[in-house]
Amino acid sequence: MAALNGPGWGPKSGGAAKQFVVLCHGVGADGNDLIDLAPTWGIALPNARFVSPHAPFPYDMAPMGRQWFSLSDRTPAVMEAGIRAAAAALDRFIDAELARLALPAYALMGFSQGAMTALFAGLRRPVAPRAILAFSGALLAPETLPVEIANRAPTLLVHGEQDQVVPITRSQDAERTLREAGVPVETLWCPRLAHGIDDAGLSTGALFLQRAFAAAPGA
Repeated sequence: MAALNGPGWGPKSGGAAKQFVVLCHGVGADGNDLIDLAPTWGIALPNARFVSPHAPFPYDMAPMGRQWFSLSDRTPAVMEAGIRAAAAALDRFIDAELARLALPAYALMGFSQGAMTALFAGLRRPVAPRAILAFSGALLAPETLPVEIANRAPTLLVHGEQDQVVPITRSQDAERTLREAGVPVETLWCPRLAHGIDDAGLSTGALFLQRAFAAAPGA
């Protein structure tokens, strides 16, 4: 599997990066889909470097786009194997970028399938992210989390109540599992939002990231 890469932005300050934020796109998109969040969140984090890597695999249900794992077979064992491969690829990318930037402080954000990947990978990393933000996602293989959890990074779950692609119940289930595992969780349920990110989610995410990095010494 080739190393991940994708578009980057920042720091807005023009100086050396002091934080690193990884943006994980949804299925069928690519890294260009989320990098536009960076200028908005860069106002709250002017010293952050944002990168939105392209998922490791071509989307197998369309001629364009990328995927973190296949959705053609949604049996739990197949999905778990897929997200483990995706998490391994994301881990290698994060470690390489942190080494390149000479940074310890990072955060993970994902939308839809990217949120599933960020949640799965982020909570199993030995060096905890400052924050995990999961928009319109789900917690895959929840039964494995209690024995595999490596950190309890502050986590924000954001979901539209009108989402017909990934029902809001998936984030609500994730909230319960994460709380049972001792993970500090904040939630934002958006009443009129379908499968997407709105202004409320953007502003809540910016504040969550800002607080998370401010709480870390030297961040």
